[in-house]
This record gives sequence, structure tokens and C-alpha cells, in this order.
Amino acid sequence: MRERSPQDVVIRPLITEKTLRLAERENSYTFQVLRSSNKVQVREAIERLFDVKVEAVRTQNQVGKLRRVGRSIGATQNWKRAVIKVKEGDTIEFY
Repeated sequence: MRERSPQDVVIRPLITEKTLRLAERENSYTFQVLRSSNKVQVREAIERLFDVKVEAVRTQNQVGKLRRVGRSIGATQNWKRAVIKVKEGDTIEFY
């Protein structure tokens, strides 16, 4: 099995009011990550992409929501969220 690149593991940052508050108060950042990735892969990817020292990684599997279009019922895809706590003094800039 080939090793995944950091760009494959980290899909996108999740920027909401709640995640911005987490970044300010706890120095934690939230990302959508590949569903098959584990905490070690996420830690290595974040450290390589943003040049920061990661203290902790928390992951959570999100179940897709049911959606209706006319008479048809479907669902959005399942996905994984990772909350990354970085070392004090390190920051990740999205803009």
C-alpha cells in the first residue's frame, strides 16, 4: 500500500463560528479528513502541511444527513472530522 500524501489526508479546514472560537480559546483547529485515515496519519499530515507541532488529535465520524429532492430521498456522504490541538505559540493561518 502506498503512503498517502498530506494533501490526500486533509481535505479542507472547517471554518464556522464555533471552530473559530476553539482556535482562539484552545488553540485547536478543525479539518475534514479522509474517512480511512487514522490519528497518526492526520497528525503527520498537519505537521508537514502547516509546519506546527501537534499536541492532540480528536476524530469524529459524521453520518450523512437525509436529503429530499422532489419525491426522491437520498443522503449526503459520511465524512470524518478531526480537531487538532497545536502547541502553544503555534498557529495555523487559513487566510
